[in-house]
Amino acid sequence: MANEFPQVLTIAGVDSDGSAGGQADLHSFFMRGTYGALILTAAVAGNSYGIHDAALMSNDFIDHQFDALAADLQIRACKTGMLANAAQISDVAKNLTKYDFGPLVLDPVISTKHGNLLMESDAFETLKQELIPLATVITPNFYEAEHLTGMTLDSDAKIIAAAKAIQDMGAKNVVLKGRHDSETQTEVRDYVLLQSGRAFWLTGPYYATDRKNGTGDSLSAVITAELGKGVSVEDAIRIAKRFVDTAIRNEIAVGHQFGPINHWANPMVHPTPQP
Repeated sequence: MANEFPQVLTIAGVDSDGSAGGQADLHSFFMRGTYGALILTAAVAGNSYGIHDAALMSNDFIDHQFDALAADLQIRACKTGMLANAAQISDVAKNLTKYDFGPLVLDPVISTKHGNLLMESDAFETLKQELIPLATVITPNFYEAEHLTGMTLDSDAKIIAAAKAIQDMGAKNVVLKGRHDSETQTEVRDYVLLQSGRAFWLTGPYYATDRKNGTGDSLSAVITAELGKGVSVEDAIRIAKRFVDTAIRNEIAVGHQFGPINHWANPMVHPTPQP
């Protein structure tokens, strides 16, 4: 029967070295036993040393990709990655309202893990107003959460308050990723606030390595894959955390400097056909 294979979608840019963006998402989808589709928003010329050029897709082309997938596939969950500007964010939000692609996992690519902004102010406001209210799960890093809320997250109490503030923006479930930019730290603590009001910390070891490209992409992609298979939000988040920890702990030697995480350190899940 057509479309019985579990299908999920990433709406993202692609990196030419395959370490992050759409490729990291597709690696994650594959390892978790789902078929991954991609709506391309941008293409980046980059390697382990850095980004050297980028090209954006037009909104018309993004619309045509949405139309093509909706006419043929049965997308059961989707996620966003790099969305370059306000017009692109608004266009993606329009299409996600037009088509039912299942739960949305929003990876808000606002800043790097070191706090460097990647998004202009008008795009930032469009994200808050149009895309966050559509999110089933949102996965901001520490600095993105600070930018979203305008808060300085210098205590557990403020992190908890920030997660609630982000939930109040419309996202149903919040995964606020802890800082992981200090060579002196020994653990990473993520705070999870669920739609039900249940909340908990996910704690894992900190790994001092330069092989971390694609960490945030992969976390949100694994959550997406699990939701597409019908797994609960809490279980999907816990599976994703374990997946990423394993991929960071077991380094892969690709590139000379800031390399990718090792998706293949995880056991591959074989897909189960769905009705």
